[in-house]
Amino acid sequence: MTALRRITRELADIYKQPVEGIKVDTSGENVFEWNCSIKALPDSPYKGGTFKFKIDIPQNFPFKAPEVTFLTKIYHPGINEEGSICVPILHDQWKPSITLSTVLAVIQEKVNNPSPEDPFEPDIAALLKNDKTKFMTTAKEWTKKYAT
Repeated sequence: MTALRRITRELADIYKQPVEGIKVDTSGENVFEWNCSIKALPDSPYKGGTFKFKIDIPQNFPFKAPEVTFLTKIYHPGINEEGSICVPILHDQWKPSITLSTVLAVIQEKVNNPSPEDPFEPDIAALLKNDKTKFMTTAKEWTKKYAT
C-alpha cells in the first residue's frame, strides 16, 4: 500500500527532524490519523497559545490531500468556526509531491501570520484590515480563553 509506506516514512522524518513548535502523535496504531498541536510564536497575535488540530490522511494519499481540522477555537480570518483552515495546498493546489512536513509548516505559517486576504471568516478579516488593534485584542482574549 503506497499511502501507508509514504505516511510511515514521512512520520519517521518528522520525528527525526520535528517542525519547531509543532507536536505530532498518531492515534494509536492508526498512522492515517494524526493528533497535532502548534505553539504560537512569541511575535504572533496568538502568543502563549497552544492550538490542537487533527490531520486525517486519506487512503489514496498522496493523490488526495489530507484534511485538517482545528480542535481549539481560534479567532483567525483563515480558520472557520468548524475548524477548517483555508490553505490552497490542501485544496485546489494540492500535488502528490507535497510532503506532510510541508503541510505542517504551512499550517504553522498561516496560524502565526493571519492575513485578511482570501479569508474563511470575512468579518474577522475585515476587522484585521480596518481595526488591527481590536483584532489583536480579540485574538489575545480567545487565545487566553481557549488555548492556554
